[in-house]
Amino acid sequence: MKLLKLVPEDTNIKFLKWRMPFYVVSVILIIASWALVWTNGLNYGVDFAGGQEIRATFVGEAEAPVEELRDTVGALGFGDPVVQRFGAANEVSIRVRLPDEATSDPAAAERISRQIVGSIEVGHPGVRIDGVDTVSGKVSGEFRQTALMALMFAMIAISIYIWIRFEWQFGVGALLALLHDVSLTMGMLALFQLEFSLQIVAAILAIIGYSLNDTIVVYDRIRENLKKYRKMPVPELLDLSVNETLARTIMTSVTLLVALMPLLWFGPASLFGLTACITLGIFVGTYSSVYMAAPILIWLGVSSDSFVPRETSMDVQERKARGEA
Repeated sequence: MKLLKLVPEDTNIKFLKWRMPFYVVSVILIIASWALVWTNGLNYGVDFAGGQEIRATFVGEAEAPVEELRDTVGALGFGDPVVQRFGAANEVSIRVRLPDEATSDPAAAERISRQIVGSIEVGHPGVRIDGVDTVSGKVSGEFRQTALMALMFAMIAISIYIWIRFEWQFGVGALLALLHDVSLTMGMLALFQLEFSLQIVAAILAIIGYSLNDTIVVYDRIRENLKKYRKMPVPELLDLSVNETLARTIMTSVTLLVALMPLLWFGPASLFGLTACITLGIFVGTYSSVYMAAPILIWLGVSSDSFVPRETSMDVQERKARGEA
């Protein structure tokens, strides 16, 4: 049986021919993304904006009615609640954002919690409330700052790893590609005002991992070809390397999209933001590996002798002792 090939073996696309226009477009998109974040802001969820968490157990029921609770609590006007199973199948955690006037008023926060509990008890008289916790704006602000710092340090650590494994030019290229992918993801979140929660942080980390994996595959092939084709011009060598890894890149992306698209269209609303971010990340991660990480190596001075071992004075003496020129 003949295997299906999404990319022919003799594929020879001149990617680097259009590197300047695509770089201009990428820079514009990065600037526009952060402009959207600056003007529209991010729609922080309970984890990062503060709010109230109610833990409940539906005694006598096999499973907690998650979708029903999401509709019931959402109808109270406190925004979209985060309803998740917590422990057993009949235990849930309900998190809602508090109005600004209630974040510093314990009485108002308690009144809102009673309203939420009352609406739940109407349809489920046997429900047991296990706890009510309020997350202050100060705590959530520190949480938000810690999460953003974690993302930044993850990108820096990854770049240092690539720097050590290859050369410093490759580390800079990988960091630029990651900055491009994260910036466009943040721009999408700001444009559509998707809730920025811990799930989104996990999605961004997944995007960083996917983009890094694809970039390393391309970089590893570039390094091999630099050693193999010493006289080939660098732009042609980069095109060759990208084309040689194109089949693997497309197969990986298509496989992920096959799993993500049903979840994006038919999955629960609570996972829509995470799925949308990862789906976008597959496209921008693949694009950045080709048009961000690879072309910058030319401008950073990577040449055909970049991976040729440097000859030390001891090597020179040994070569002369052997009578070699």
